Formats: sequence, C-alpha cells, structure tokens
Amino acid sequence: MQEFFNYIRDQSGLTILDLGGATQQNVSFITNLGHRLYSEDFLEILHESFGMEDTVDQSNPGRIEFFLRQALDYPENHFDGVLIWDVLEYLTSPLLTAVVERLAKIVKPKSYLLAFFHSDEKLETVPFYTFRIQDVSELMVAQRGSRCPAQLFNNRSLEKLFNRFDSVKFFLTRERLREVIIKA
Repeated sequence: MQEFFNYIRDQSGLTILDLGGATQQNVSFITNLGHRLYSEDFLEILHESFGMEDTVDQSNPGRIEFFLRQALDYPENHFDGVLIWDVLEYLTSPLLTAVVERLAKIVKPKSYLLAFFHSDEKLETVPFYTFRIQDVSELMVAQRGSRCPAQLFNNRSLEKLFNRFDSVKFFLTRERLREVIIKA
C-alpha cells in the first residue's frame, strides 16, 4: 500500500478509481492529496449483474459485457491508479479475464493498481472487507461478511493473471491477505 501511495502522494491532479464503493475516509484522503476519485461499488454491481448467489454463472458473454459497462465503462488511459481491494477473488475465470483486460485499457502507462487476495488457498469461504485509508502506510480493514471465493490465487497464478502489466509485487499482511501492487 505504501508503494501505491508513494506513487500518488508527490503528484497532484491524478485520477484514481476505487472499486470498494465510496467511503468518506477514502474520498477525503485521496482528494486531500489533490486527486480526483471515482468510486464504484464493484461487488454491488456484480450482484446486480449476475445475482446474489456465489455459484452464479459468470461466463455469459452478454452478462459480462453488461457488467463491464456498469462497473468499468471508462475511456482508455483514463486512470492513474486503481484501488481494486479484494473484489477480484469473487470473479470466475471468464469474467475475471474480461475485468483484468478492461483494467489494462483504462489505466495509463506507469500507473499502479493495488489489490488484495486471501493467502490461504484451502478456504471454502473468505471474509470480504471494507478498506479505509488512514494514511499512506495504514489501512483499516473491517470485515463486511463472508463469501465463497470463485477462485483463490497463489503468487504464480497472480503473475499469470497480470502478465500483460509491467510488474507484480507481493506482500503478506497481518490479516493473512496477499497485498499485490501491479504496475501498468
């Protein structure tokens, strides 16, 4: 997280996308740094597009396109950074691939993306969180509930998922989350 905020802290006028839904702390933090913040409640849009069931089929091309229009309908090279948080774990392979491809299009070269993934690959259900930025090196993580992940990732599978990006770095948090910083 610190690497992401070190990238945006010394600049102004950047455009950041937060996929965790709007929280006052995140809005205040990003805008106080002099940046514009767009916010999407990615999981809510996922539920609206595919239904509430964890086992729902996310491979229908028409539903995938509908979801992308609802959640990530932005021009190419629009964002300087994306706070992905933990939302990608709940996407099955076809939708996940489409989302990562769309993210690659809507971020500018050299921008950063920040994502979290559970590190225990044997879990059947995982907590999902609200992430509130306290400062450049502190994040408040509050559990909102639990869900069945569509898939769990190890370092190798994350490298493969983000192979079209310049670099992928991994860190392990206290909450046993794999923190991933992706550079476009």
